[in-house]
Amino acid sequence: MAKEVKFSLVYRDMWQSSGKYQPRVDQLVRVAPAIIEMGCFDRVETNGGAFEQVNLLYGENPNVSVRKWTAPFHKAGIETHMLERGLNALRMNPVPADVRELMFKVKKAQGTDIARSFCGLNDHRNLKLSVEYAKKAGMISQAALSITHSPVHTVEYYMGVVDHLVEYGTDEICLKDMAGIGRPTDLARLVSEIKKKYPHIKVQYHGHCGPGFSPASMLEVARAGAEYIDVAVEPLSWGKVHPDVITIQQMLKADGFLVKDVNMDAYMEVRSLTQEFIDDFLGYWIGKTNSQMTSLLVGCGLPGGMMGSMMADLTGFKAAINASERANGKPESNLDSLMVQLFKEVEYVWPRLGYPPLVTPFSQYVKNTALMNLLAMAQNKPRFSTIDKDTWGMIQGKMGNLPGPLAPEIIALAKEKGMEFHTENPQDNYPDELPKFRQMMKEEGWDCGQDDEELFELAMHERQYRDYRSGIAKERFNKELEDFRAKAGAPIIVKRPVVEMPEFDINALTAKYPKATPIQAPAKGKMLWQVDVIDDSKAPAAGTKVSADKPCGYVQTYYGMEEVFSAVNGRIIAVTAPQGKDVAKGEIIAFAE
Repeated sequence: MAKEVKFSLVYRDMWQSSGKYQPRVDQLVRVAPAIIEMGCFDRVETNGGAFEQVNLLYGENPNVSVRKWTAPFHKAGIETHMLERGLNALRMNPVPADVRELMFKVKKAQGTDIARSFCGLNDHRNLKLSVEYAKKAGMISQAALSITHSPVHTVEYYMGVVDHLVEYGTDEICLKDMAGIGRPTDLARLVSEIKKKYPHIKVQYHGHCGPGFSPASMLEVARAGAEYIDVAVEPLSWGKVHPDVITIQQMLKADGFLVKDVNMDAYMEVRSLTQEFIDDFLGYWIGKTNSQMTSLLVGCGLPGGMMGSMMADLTGFKAAINASERANGKPESNLDSLMVQLFKEVEYVWPRLGYPPLVTPFSQYVKNTALMNLLAMAQNKPRFSTIDKDTWGMIQGKMGNLPGPLAPEIIALAKEKGMEFHTENPQDNYPDELPKFRQMMKEEGWDCGQDDEELFELAMHERQYRDYRSGIAKERFNKELEDFRAKAGAPIIVKRPVVEMPEFDINALTAKYPKATPIQAPAKGKMLWQVDVIDDSKAPAAGTKVSADKPCGYVQTYYGMEEVFSAVNGRIIAVTAPQGKDVAKGEIIAFAE
């Protein structure tokens, strides 16, 4: 009898290549029916990871987003799962145990069925509470192994972690191949060992395309007994994210597996809506190379999902590195050259920092150290001249045990700085904090929310949550988007408070000022054809003297801020479009005589 393999859509993860934003909940809700209609998915990853922070960066409530996004899948009988980072939960730094426990209660109440929990160091101690809290909340616990390829990351090494996770009571194991550099045969051996030793444990494989191993890895883990495979959908499949469901479905079907059919009409609807979201605003943050696979990732092992932020960092450092190169009589490096140098430096730094799996946040730590090394060497300084405090925390063991040994020079540097190494359970260093945050909510006059979800957001992301509540986050996002659109020559949508102004009677004005001439506003060399608002701070006031040769004011158009010229010399009599009112094609916006 043919063995069945089920598919999980990682639609949320598809957007990580943007480096900052994902679709808004109104967009997610629009695409959910088409995802369901595709008929091939048993699971959908809906939240976790950066999802909460992304919503806060928009200035929107992540709790509302999670509830609305998971609801249609529940109704359709599709399981939803979240991603969380063990000790770090949903952020980049350690989280107190009571806040971690509340997270699972909140997410279960909001409609999340499965908790995928990973530790970037594969320290089983950081996952013990995740397993226990997930099961206590009534969720399926899926403990993840952070997959990478190095001399220390052997099948035996990973099975040692699995033994502890099974002991803690996990229901499933996920192979989280975040950089896609797991070798297919090694992954198959690992799955085979898990199924042989723990036949009741379900296995799910999550592998990014980046260096190109993923399809082969998916076939091999399926043959070895994995029950679930994570896939994506165009136009954000392949590249640095996940293989497309159509290819993997056909590959497994040809190999004799029982797989569900894909409703192609629904697939095309998901594809169309996804492209619409990209065109709306997400495309401004997606790097040009994120849609490309590259074998350069095989050596450095960096996850494709961080390529956007990495290239932004590298671009920012380029000027400083080039200045140092010039000052030291060295030839300047272009961006491509610096990227190759950075990849090589990651290969140098990684083993010396104890081979931490290159996943959030440790991939950032290794990359940051390599980047600072490039700058130091350009300045004729030694490597490791600058290491940030978070990376030092990892080196000291504050976040867990490193898989491999530290290099002697790193140990010597730590001792030189008077730093101590830690072996205690990392969670013990972070005492409970919920009472403190409850008091904060009370002092602010904020309700803790349904199932304490608002309390949870403050405790998990205090700064971002305060920015959301104050409105600063939404203002910041709108400004950032406006700037991107202006640079791209795209439409700028400006929303401003509408100030009540008296209605203008054009016929009455014409009768009152028979010699008045309508002002026409050229835009890009043409007659003004579309305007969002008049900028009242720059619009001409009644009585203003005007010249046909000089701009008399400015209007906000779809091209940006445009100058307004009068058709005749004279003075402004009246402006006929109040603030916030759309001005249609060719509509008169003022009179002058």
